[in-house]
Amino acid sequence: MNPQESPAPIRLLLCDDHAMVRAGLRALLASTEGIEVVGEAGSGEEALAVAARVRPDVVLMDLQLGGGMDGVTATRHLSSGDGDEPGVRGPRVLVLTMFDTDADISRAIEAGATGYLLKAERPEELFAAIHTAASGRTALSAPVADRVLAQLRSPRPALSDRERDILEQLARGLGNREIARTLFISEATVKTHLGRIYAKLGVDTRAGAVSVAKEQRLLP
Repeated sequence: MNPQESPAPIRLLLCDDHAMVRAGLRALLASTEGIEVVGEAGSGEEALAVAARVRPDVVLMDLQLGGGMDGVTATRHLSSGDGDEPGVRGPRVLVLTMFDTDADISRAIEAGATGYLLKAERPEELFAAIHTAASGRTALSAPVADRVLAQLRSPRPALSDRERDILEQLARGLGNREIARTLFISEATVKTHLGRIYAKLGVDTRAGAVSVAKEQRLLP
């Protein structure tokens, strides 16, 4: 590259189920150099399809995408490079959301997100986070970084995705049969998972499990 030439802009894909939000982000990002919006998606499934076509460097991902694939699942597929040629790294995923619960943050990071930003941040923070994510470094907004540090100081019980699903159904007041029907598993499997959940949370009742889960922000 000629020393006088500017580096290639960061290729960015926007994924949010609200068209007006995407339009606002596109307009905002047009005001800064070094970032080029190369595609948009309104769902997790669409994000995977568009990413395969336009090959972005960074995907700006919302977590709540309405029906279908959520942002965490889409992040997992994108970060792992699913569908790409063997050995080809997927795009960096920078979560941009309104939700900052411990459960949301943990799920996104575990899925491979490079960064986690809140929509309440200033535009300058967003621009900086995109550049940080594109370079492969972690980008966390200050409130999220505080929560991550708090989790490290006081680790939460390590629940599996299925255990989290069952815990969420418990919080909705569903019985074992209803949970089994909702999650397409057997009642025996539900009982097995409940036993593990109780052991991990140090409780012996459904109400106790829900109470501890709320205290420790284990529920979305």
